[in-house]
Amino acid sequence: MSDHYIEFQDVTKAFDGHVVLDRVSFFVDPGETCVIMGRSGVGKSVTLKHIMGFLEPDAGRIIVAGQDITDWPEERLVEIRRRVTMVFQSGALFDSLTVGENIAFPLGDREGFGPDEIAARVAELAQMLEVSELLDKLPSELSTGTKRAVAIARALAQDPEAILYDEPTTMVDPLAAAHTGDLILKLKEKFHKTAVVVTHDTRLGKKLADRLVFLQDGRVGFFGPWKDFEASQEPFLRHFRLEDELIPELDVTA
Repeated sequence: MSDHYIEFQDVTKAFDGHVVLDRVSFFVDPGETCVIMGRSGVGKSVTLKHIMGFLEPDAGRIIVAGQDITDWPEERLVEIRRRVTMVFQSGALFDSLTVGENIAFPLGDREGFGPDEIAARVAELAQMLEVSELLDKLPSELSTGTKRAVAIARALAQDPEAILYDEPTTMVDPLAAAHTGDLILKLKEKFHKTAVVVTHDTRLGKKLADRLVFLQDGRVGFFGPWKDFEASQEPFLRHFRLEDELIPELDVTA
C-alpha cells in the first residue's frame, strides 16, 4: 500500500530495444491533478497506458489506487479500470450510439440505476459538459472538440476515483482548446478527483497542474509545482517555455 494514489518507482520500458521510459519516478496524491509534459515521443502516453495496466514495465513498480498493480493479472486489472478511467485523444466514442447513449453506456450495469436515474444522470452530465443540445446526434456529426467533451461526460458517468486525459487539446483550434481546458478545470474544482493530464500545451498545464512531470529523453527532467517549473533555469526547460511563448495568446474577445 502507498499513501500516494498513483506512483511510478524507477519504471523502465523499452520497445524493440528503444528505451522510452528510463527509471521514471513520480507520484500523484489523492485529489491532485498531475500534468505530464514533454516533446513528442518522450513517453507521455506510454505512461498513461502503464497506469491503466495496458502495458507492463520492464523494470520498476507501479502504484495505482494506493496498490502495487505491477504484477496483477488482467482479471484483477478490471478492478482498477472501474476506479480509473481514461479519455483518449480520439474520444473513442461508439459510432453507432448517439451522444446520449454514449454517456449512458457506463451506467447500464451500475446498481441502483434504472431508466429514470440513467436519464437524469445523462442530462446532468450533458449540461455540465455543455452538450445538452446534442444528445440525439451521432459522433460522426460532432467536431473533434465536442467529441472529447462527450468522452469526458461518459468517463464521469462511471464515477471514477481518477481520470486520465491524453492530449485533450490537441488537433483542435485554439478556441476549442481553451474551452476544453476550461471544462476540465471546472470539473477539477467541482469534483476534486485525482487526475493525470498528458499535454504539450503549457497554457493548459499552467491552468490545471498541482504538480508537473516533464519528461526529457525518457527521463524525469523536472517534477514539482508549476511555479518551480516556470522559475527553473535549466536550459531545456527554458527553451521549451520560450518556444511556447512565441505562440500568440488566443484573444477570445476578438
